[in-house]
Amino acid sequence: MEKPQDKIKEPIAGYGHYSYADYLSWQLDEMVELIKGKVFRQAAAPRRIHQEVSMILANRFYEFLKEKTCKVYPAPFDVRLPVVSRRHEDIDTVVQPDLCVVCDPEKLDELGCVGAPDLIVEILSPGNNKKEIQLKYEVYEASGVKEYWVVHPDERTLLIYTLKAGKYLPSRLFTFGDRVRSMALPGFELDLDGVFGEL
Repeated sequence: MEKPQDKIKEPIAGYGHYSYADYLSWQLDEMVELIKGKVFRQAAAPRRIHQEVSMILANRFYEFLKEKTCKVYPAPFDVRLPVVSRRHEDIDTVVQPDLCVVCDPEKLDELGCVGAPDLIVEILSPGNNKKEIQLKYEVYEASGVKEYWVVHPDERTLLIYTLKAGKYLPSRLFTFGDRVRSMALPGFELDLDGVFGEL
């Protein structure tokens, strides 16, 4: 007979308010994220072009950050964004950015990152653009992520939001022929021809 403590609580998207403590109790076959206590499920595996862009960017960051304190982490990698406290029960936003760069080792533990990474990259996929552009923008800005990159692989574009006085300022839209620099990672430059030209 099944005991109550053996049951795993299944999250219901759109209902309830969940915490990181709930998140840790779920045994799911799919990736989920929590944004302000609401569950967002990953509908399907990312498309090939998404994964190619992710690998190219991860490689560029990795090569630049070798021998440095900052580290790059690709998804799946839990980033907890605490508001009230760092207790599991108090955290209601847990995201898995496509890539994140963390420069403060104190924010890292065996479960991932707790606190705002210095830089986050999200690569858009069909169907998740509202989540990436609106919902994640809001929580990344509020939690103090210094730089938020939004890559649109189909359109071959990159938009960078830089945190200034607690608010994001958008860059112009970058594409082929552009070299971009990171304010969060001084000295880092990215040639977009070398990213989009490989697709």
